[in-house]
Amino acid sequence: MRTLRVLTLLSAAVLLCSAAPGLAPLTCSEGNGPAAADKAVHHINEYHDHGYKFRLHEVQGNSVEQVDGGCNGPAAADKAVHHINEYHDHGYKFRLHEVQGNSVEQVDGGCNVKLQLDLRETKCHTTNPKPFEDCEIREETARAVKANCTVLMTIKDGDATITKYECDTRQVNTNSEMVRICPDCPVLLPLNDSEGLKSVHEATTEFNKNTSNQHYYILKEVGRISSGYIMTSGMNYYAEFALVETHCPMGSRIVIEACTPLCPDRARHAFCKSSYSSENGLLSNDCDFYPAENTTALGPGEKEPDCRHHGRRLPHSHGGPPPHAHDHGHGPPPHDHEHGHGPPPPGGKGGHHGKGSFHPLRRFHPCHGFLVNPDPALHPICPWPLPHRTHN
Repeated sequence: MRTLRVLTLLSAAVLLCSAAPGLAPLTCSEGNGPAAADKAVHHINEYHDHGYKFRLHEVQGNSVEQVDGGCNGPAAADKAVHHINEYHDHGYKFRLHEVQGNSVEQVDGGCNVKLQLDLRETKCHTTNPKPFEDCEIREETARAVKANCTVLMTIKDGDATITKYECDTRQVNTNSEMVRICPDCPVLLPLNDSEGLKSVHEATTEFNKNTSNQHYYILKEVGRISSGYIMTSGMNYYAEFALVETHCPMGSRIVIEACTPLCPDRARHAFCKSSYSSENGLLSNDCDFYPAENTTALGPGEKEPDCRHHGRRLPHSHGGPPPHAHDHGHGPPPHDHEHGHGPPPPGGKGGHHGKGSFHPLRRFHPCHGFLVNPDPALHPICPWPLPHRTHN
């Protein structure tokens, strides 16, 4: 039997009032690695705009060249993690797990710092206003993700500047290791998997039927997709995805493909977790709502400003939105089933089938072309700066 449970609303007051702790000042003094690592993680998460946020898991080593006035390691790591998260605007936030290395070069009036950071992906999507320090790191059995980052920064007169970083984002355990650790755990699928995206399409359609929002929502991005085989219901797909509020009023007859997102600061977001069965269709869809940054009411006759699209539409959605919405909720994807999930059986991952035509999104990595052999199931931390970007 299908269950669509009540949506979870996060308190706007709690979300908007949450504040991350301030960063420790960076100076050219001994023991600056952790602070530099923290700044690196902040910077990585700031520029990571797909998938999930990351947290530092481990700093792998701490080999520091002793110099007069050596750079303050903890403060440098702290600055680095904040900087990474600040520029990471896709996927999930990261937290510092360990500073694995911290080399310092004394220069005129300051120092150059090279940090080796071990970050861990959190469960907070980048649309979540919660400070990354408060985000929960994903469990090992939930396919934990790590990012090994090399961060370069300069420190002069107490002012730290990130000059460059590169990260290798991977699953903490390989598939073969996960089979030994948790043989029944769902397997991560590529973010453009056709059946996984079909499940997201169904969940988004149901979301727009069963909410009492003022406007329709469209897909911003898919965070992750996993699958497992259950004897009683066949292949099950579990998806996490972010939705963004559009200009289209709830109850209008406009075709959903024509809807465009509200401006980034005025749009509400929803982050959803769905479960879908190849035999029974959509099983559950549990969504959290995040308030808009700008809640200033429009004046009489004033229209919402028109901004460039920042959502990613689900392709080939047939028909217009429903004429009205119902105040029905959604439920979380099932966990702790009495039947194991496990990897799909041979040939179990099929192409798209069922009603309608559904094609996978063609582009889901904003740093595509700048990474070597990225994992298609993850949202990697992009190198910074990218060649086509300029920063102050």
